[in-house]
Amino acid sequence: MKEKFIIPHRGKVKKEDRQKLKGHKSAILWFTGLSGSGKSTIAHAVEEKLYQMGIHTYVLDGDNVRTGLNKDLGFSPEDRKENIRRIGEVSKLFVDAGIIVLSAFISPYKKDREFVRNIVDDGEFIEIYVKCPIEVCESRDVKGLYKKAREGLIKNFTGIDDPYEEPENPEIVIETDKETVEESVEKIINYLKEKGYIDLK
Repeated sequence: MKEKFIIPHRGKVKKEDRQKLKGHKSAILWFTGLSGSGKSTIAHAVEEKLYQMGIHTYVLDGDNVRTGLNKDLGFSPEDRKENIRRIGEVSKLFVDAGIIVLSAFISPYKKDREFVRNIVDDGEFIEIYVKCPIEVCESRDVKGLYKKAREGLIKNFTGIDDPYEEPENPEIVIETDKETVEESVEKIINYLKEKGYIDLK
């Protein structure tokens, strides 16, 4: 019933106006992949490159969101779903603000990633599959999470006792066991240029 009393106020300044002011389109670059695949590393490297090009950006990742906005959530399937829902809604706000938001999350379930794709306009959700064999991810294990999951100290860990559903038709695939960070960044930047997201002419 409460939805009947919620009426969004529509201002005169539109998303397109904000994009025009910034000189580029806005979109969500959604980095998905296993823990340790390199999502946050590449997202921050892409942001640095875009910043150097004068592009307005912001990075969202699991650590900075789960210590604030989503610190009340755990890692059950239900909490994972709510985690991505909230992140998707925040990412949508960034897009409306005319910003390219780089969202780096394991986001293991296809339906949750599709939810985010469907709440923004066509072309505003760019799925980037940061593909890496679990053996390689586990060998990196910077945070020691795989070791703890193997020991049973962490439950519902993606790739160990919780599934990861690979993207079927991602816009970009990055293979971090084969490509350097620099090569991965170049691939993403070239995509944004070719598709007209950051054409400043």
